[in-house]
Amino acid sequence: EVQLVESGGGSVQAGGSLRLSCTASGFAFGFCRRDWYRQAPGKERELVARFIGGGTTIYGDSVKGRFTISQDNAYTLSLLMNSLQTEDTALYFCAVHRMSPYYCPIDQLWGQGTQVTVSS
Repeated sequence: EVQLVESGGGSVQAGGSLRLSCTASGFAFGFCRRDWYRQAPGKERELVARFIGGGTTIYGDSVKGRFTISQDNAYTLSLLMNSLQTEDTALYFCAVHRMSPYYCPIDQLWGQGTQVTVSS
């Protein structure tokens, strides 16, 4: 069975840091488009960070300069979150999508999410 499992969420005070991980099972990331999204209560899901191909990264405006997406190995994607703010409180998801012209064994797949809560 192919799946993505997020971990590393938790509660932290504003200004603190967390590192989220997304572990793939049943497949390797290859050159899938690799994303971190988040969704806060009552808000739409938003893109936090994206990893394309061999190394192109894209960040949402609200996290630029604070968050860093990286791929640790063929099966683990990470999101380092520094200088956390209360507005970063959300459920964080990782996702992969096939994106031409890059090889990806999966059309699309989403994890179940990990909760991040930032208190003032």
